[in-house]
Amino acid sequence: MKKLFIIFLFLQGRAWAQIDPARITIARDSFGVPHIFAPTDPEVAYGLAWAHAEDDFANIQLLVLTGKAQLGTVLGKAGARVDYVVQLLRCRELVDEQWSTLSPDFVALVSGYVEGLNAYAKAHPREVKHKKAFPFNEKEYLTSVVFSLSVFCGVDKLLPQILDGRVATIPGFQTEGSNAFAIHPSRSRSGEAFLVINAHQPLEGPAAFYEAHVQSEQGWNMLGGLFPGGCLIFHGTNENLGWAHTVNNQDKIDLFELQMNPQNSNQYKFDDQWLDLETRKVKLKVKGIPISINKKLFWSRYGATLKTKRGTFSIRLPANMDCRALEEWYRMNKARNFTEFYRALSMTSLPMFNITYADRYDTIFYISNGKMPLRNPNPKYNWRGTVPGNVSATLWTKFKPITELPQYINPHSGYLFNTNHSPFLATDSADNLDKNKFDPNDGYELFRNNRSQRVNELIPGNDLISFDQLKSIKFDLQYPQQLQFPYDIDSMFLLDENEYPSLKDIISKFHQWNRKADVDSKGAAIFLLAYSYLAPKLIGSPPRKITKAEAVETYQYVQDYMIKYFGNIDQKLGDIQELVRGNEARSAGGLPDVLAAEYTAPYKNGMRQIVQGDAYICLVGYPKTGLPFIESINAFGASNHPDSPHYKDQMPLFLQQKTKHMTLNKNEVLKNAERIYHPGK
Repeated sequence: MKKLFIIFLFLQGRAWAQIDPARITIARDSFGVPHIFAPTDPEVAYGLAWAHAEDDFANIQLLVLTGKAQLGTVLGKAGARVDYVVQLLRCRELVDEQWSTLSPDFVALVSGYVEGLNAYAKAHPREVKHKKAFPFNEKEYLTSVVFSLSVFCGVDKLLPQILDGRVATIPGFQTEGSNAFAIHPSRSRSGEAFLVINAHQPLEGPAAFYEAHVQSEQGWNMLGGLFPGGCLIFHGTNENLGWAHTVNNQDKIDLFELQMNPQNSNQYKFDDQWLDLETRKVKLKVKGIPISINKKLFWSRYGATLKTKRGTFSIRLPANMDCRALEEWYRMNKARNFTEFYRALSMTSLPMFNITYADRYDTIFYISNGKMPLRNPNPKYNWRGTVPGNVSATLWTKFKPITELPQYINPHSGYLFNTNHSPFLATDSADNLDKNKFDPNDGYELFRNNRSQRVNELIPGNDLISFDQLKSIKFDLQYPQQLQFPYDIDSMFLLDENEYPSLKDIISKFHQWNRKADVDSKGAAIFLLAYSYLAPKLIGSPPRKITKAEAVETYQYVQDYMIKYFGNIDQKLGDIQELVRGNEARSAGGLPDVLAAEYTAPYKNGMRQIVQGDAYICLVGYPKTGLPFIESINAFGASNHPDSPHYKDQMPLFLQQKTKHMTLNKNEVLKNAERIYHPGK
């Protein structure tokens, strides 16, 4: 009987995916943000796929082609490298193996989303990048998700280190920022819980946040941010609760050096026996190359394996051992209270991301989330480095329950926050967790950063916090009194300007800086250029002090740069740094690691363009009755089409640190909608 019931549920779920677009309503608000309404969750997912494709089909297709391991057909060699890794990690095989473990209602949701993408592609053939991109199926979709989460967990950084010979070997062998805040009603002036969602992501491209609102008659009513190709909201709020993600940096991936058989290069030692590497060939198709490129893939008991001149290495990461992360997000989306939310997290399928939570029921919560393996505690194994891959003692196969992860619920301080810093510094010092009570092999962060230090300055004592005060904290542009960069730059401030007559003026300007990233600040302009000069030289090396000689060299670089491109050193931050969208460029404030952070890249004529930092921002208040009040802003707009009125219509508000009103109220949305239609109409 149980088996029949499961079959019935599965069939029912598949039936949901038989979509009638006439039952789906897309309402575009005055900023072009889509609000999707439909009877069922799969129909809403179909509508979300269609609406998002209208706005950004080009980036969504990159995810589609990734799931098919066909990205090389569009992006050339760079895409082919992605195709290689998708197959190296066996992302599709994982989905095939675990497909039966997925819940029928979640499969139906994915089916609805995929059907929506396929329908849009069929209706807009000229927008399709490659003839093999569509039709797209559910397993290919989840394959792309598994790969994307593996990248978030660091596989894109580790693989080049292995291939370039930059990983540590074992003697005897041959071998991206965000803010989140939750305020308890006891600390708010209005007696309501507050939540701040503030992702520091790329402003454009496949990892840029898109805003949407989805609502079904099956209890799904969620507004927030998602990436291109997302079938649900990654972080945001529903009627009762919400959460914000920030990237965490605990140890999410392990590297093993294999001991290879001197007599057989395809055998590795495991305990007292030689085992054969699993070997297969793949063909990579590259745009512009008339023939396919043949590559070999290797696999050991530890996982994906690479042969290099320095040795043979395997990587093992939880992200490509569980394909249910999206299902966990789905349960989070539909949770009605903290109990249900925590039950969703207990799946431990989402391999990473800090979660900062608030609800209308007087609960705030923070967890350094992840799918954390049960590693061998023997101190001879350096889990943050390279581990021996010749003994079963290092082959972990189980994972920790959620209860063993660092987490807080309703601390006495009344607030929780994360700025990509240590989970053991998430609130007032009296309420912080003791790092010594957690497994050191998990590799949790122990550091502060400038943003966390600044929050400690802005939320002192037991003062009550208003919604507007919280907003001002989120948009704060001030560095803390004591800087927290990993590289000590005190020498820049301590340099005696009289010792360097040719640099005296620029040193003096910098010493007068109030350490605020205002658009009109001259000191901030100098710091921006100094940072852009020093960061590439220092990132990847151990933390240290900037020497006096390096400080002089940096000042000289900044002075020469300003004179070369602008004719003098009397430049403000906004004279050098711009927010650019299409053919429009506007002066902008913000610097790395302030709360309103901005990160730049060279643009033109000496200018620097903001490419990452403050992106999607959402602020939520939870009254005891009624719907939450929501304010949000995105850096540019809802559409990625330059000819759309919503290509950059949020940009002026963003630059003024202002927000727009949003709502979960269907009647209000429909009453004020700019356009209401059905997919395909």
